[in-house]
Amino acid sequence: MKFFAAALTALISLNAFALEVGDKAPAFELPASDGNTYNSEDFIGKQAVVIAWYPKAFTSGCTVECKSLAMNGHLIEEYDAAYFMASVDPLEDNTRFAEENDAKFPILSDEDKSVAEAMDVLIPVIGVASRVTIYIDIDGNISFIDDDINPATSAEDIAARLGELETPKA
Repeated sequence: MKFFAAALTALISLNAFALEVGDKAPAFELPASDGNTYNSEDFIGKQAVVIAWYPKAFTSGCTVECKSLAMNGHLIEEYDAAYFMASVDPLEDNTRFAEENDAKFPILSDEDKSVAEAMDVLIPVIGVASRVTIYIDIDGNISFIDDDINPATSAEDIAARLGELETPKA
């Protein structure tokens, strides 16, 4: 069991991203917990986008991260950026997850895993997304890939990163 846990941890942290800063962000069109469908094309030229990928709704670390964004999302909202959490969970699960954690921001569902795969966050062996936050600039390019996430301070960290990336204020 100890070996399995160590191997799983190594697998999750071995994200050798083919997607790099400066690359055009993969296009997405995904349904969300708020009943809307979000298309990446709608943000190009208008607003930066942050997607906080997480492994599984209702698990401890993912719940902590969701609560951070729910309680401190106002820090992110100081910037002209749309922000989402995203997973490969079914939409119904993400909708319940958003409701239970009082998430006022949309949680995207990538049930066919195509966007997670395109963004290099899918862990193929176990079929969930890694905990990775992808930052996309107003031009639709990757501006930062953060795979060192502290779920408890996720909102504060995203806001700080948006500042470092010189994202315009809202």
